[in-house]
Amino acid sequence: MSLLVKICGLSTRETLDAALGAGADMVGFVFFPPSPRHLSFDAARELGAEVRGRAKKVALTVDADDATLSDIVRTLRPDILQLHGHESVERTAELRRKFGLEVMKVLPVETVADLAALPDYAAVCDRILFDARPPKDATRPGGLGATFDWHVLERLDLKRPFMVSGGLSADNVGRAVRITRAGGVDVSSGVERAPGVKDAQLIERFIRAARASQELAIR
Repeated sequence: MSLLVKICGLSTRETLDAALGAGADMVGFVFFPPSPRHLSFDAARELGAEVRGRAKKVALTVDADDATLSDIVRTLRPDILQLHGHESVERTAELRRKFGLEVMKVLPVETVADLAALPDYAAVCDRILFDARPPKDATRPGGLGATFDWHVLERLDLKRPFMVSGGLSADNVGRAVRITRAGGVDVSSGVERAPGVKDAQLIERFIRAARASQELAIR
């Protein structure tokens, strides 16, 4: 199965075009005001229209209420809802039913103990995304450029597809894939020249490195 590559936090046409042109499988748009990658609805509508089915559109939200989610779905018409907050198992299942979209739940990871809730979430969502656990004083749950110990996932036996994020870059994505055997990788800060400012060349370099890591794994 081909490794899925997601570029998250896109906010300009130039960087979206770079991601699509380099073959990203998923493009992520952030709807969370504290984030430097937060998009207005007008910008999301414009960028979403540019995707034209070339990749899956992912709407990243953090503990959003139903009204906000409805507005996001109506504006972006995403393929996937990425729940990056403290959404419970019950809330995750509810949103999947309500919106009829694929749901990807993000689970923060630091130690093996953080995987305790994994079976319950895996039973109600379509995909799991493992991210580094943020510091207690963090103002947002992700996009902080922090990695976690990938060996925590080394012997993971999970029936659901899963992806890895958290501090990934072109320089370390190969090692992350080799250790975790994840079916996908997700990058945001690792392809930026400043917080929230994506770099087209870094996007292209990351996607090349991710594809190369899969080819090495196959060999």
